Amino acid sequence: MNFVYILYSISIDKYYVGETLDIQERIKQHNSGFYDSAYTKQTSDWVLYYSISCEDRVLARKIETHIKKMKSKTYIQNLKKYSEITEKLKSKYN
Repeated sequence: MNFVYILYSISIDKYYVGETLDIQERIKQHNSGFYDSAYTKQTSDWVLYYSISCEDRVLARKIETHIKKMKSKTYIQNLKKYSEITEKLKSKYN
């Protein structure tokens, strides 16, 4: 099972969207600066805001790309607020 995950940092008031097999390990990596040139290296207070479970990596990558292309804080907040958006995304890209 793969996941699309959305992290939130209160200190910079920003969201980060990614895809992984292991959310908890991935959050640890983001908060420890594991990747030298990563966007998430600018702070270490990332917390899981929302996640979407996907059948496989292909679906997860399609949904991740869709969310990133939206470039919208409101869209991300609505994903969490309205579960039907997530279901529509899964149907669209499955």
